[in-house]
Amino acid sequence: MPKLDLDAIPQTNATGYPREHAGPVQGRWYRRLAPASGITDTGFSHVTLEPGAWSAQRHWHEGEDEFVVMLSGEAVLVDDCGEAVMRPGDIAAFPKNDGNGHVLQNRSDAPCVYIAVGRPVASDCHYPDVDMHWSVEQGYRRKDGSGF
Repeated sequence: MPKLDLDAIPQTNATGYPREHAGPVQGRWYRRLAPASGITDTGFSHVTLEPGAWSAQRHWHEGEDEFVVMLSGEAVLVDDCGEAVMRPGDIAAFPKNDGNGHVLQNRSDAPCVYIAVGRPVASDCHYPDVDMHWSVEQGYRRKDGSGF
C-alpha cells in the first residue's frame, strides 16, 4: 500500500557530525521515508525539531538540490539573505551549488514538523559558520583538510 505508516518507521536523532558541532541537532528527530517506501531516486525525511533544535549546521551542497515543506509548528530559516519564519504550508528550496548556506532553527516553545527532500546519496557539503566540510571521499574534515 502506498500510504506510509509513520509509526512503523524508526525515528532517530543520530548525527554523523563531530562532537563539537553536534549540539544544535540533538533535538532533531527524523524518519527516513524513502527506504520505507521503496523509492530510490529521491531521498525524503519526516523531521521534528524540538524547541531550541536546529535542522543541521548552516550548510549548502555541491550536488544536491533540497527543499522543505513545513507541516506544523514554526521554524526560522536562516540563510545568506537573512531570516524568514516558516509556518505550515511554507516551502523553501535550495538549489545545488548555489553557495547559500541554510538551516532551520526552532526558536518557539513547541515542536515543529516538516518534510525534507533531497538526494538519496549525499554530495559534498560546506558549512560556512563552523570549521567543517563533508566530502564523499573523506567524510567530515576541517576546512584545512585535517581530521576531527
